[in-house]
Amino acid sequence: MYFIVHLLILLPAQIASYFSWVGPLIMRLIVGYTFMLAGWGKLTHLEQVTENFVGWGIPFPKILTPFVSGVECFGGAMLILGLFTRIPAAMLAVVMVVAIKSAKWGDVDSLETLLGFEEAAYFAGFMWLAIAGPGAASLDRLLANAAGHSEKSTRSHNPVTAPKS
Repeated sequence: MYFIVHLLILLPAQIASYFSWVGPLIMRLIVGYTFMLAGWGKLTHLEQVTENFVGWGIPFPKILTPFVSGVECFGGAMLILGLFTRIPAAMLAVVMVVAIKSAKWGDVDSLETLLGFEEAAYFAGFMWLAIAGPGAASLDRLLANAAGHSEKSTRSHNPVTAPKS
């Protein structure tokens, strides 16, 4: 049993630990770039997007349209840089919940349909970044190091690879 656990769980976890910075970086770059561009597109076409918000029944569309567009654009840019990552990631996760509820909820007839929305995948990615943090390749890590906090604010606890106490 020990051999199987070591070979199939502990060894891959140990190997992956050397590349733990890659996953958050790739996620931040992809969703950050996507939402920076989407937000910019909304900011440059606020009138049309406001009409869409009205049609979806979103309250206060004249206030929320520029707000959400800004969150997407500037939050995406912050994710790309890994700057204050957990905050824009959490805000964008909320935006995805609102997007599903307001624009897609009428199409939901099963869990499969709900989870098939791209907003659900983005929600999962944003939640992962909000909880796990930006990883080592980020401005958050540089700022934390410069402030004398080494890795505390940018890493997450991994119970599989954590040293035994």
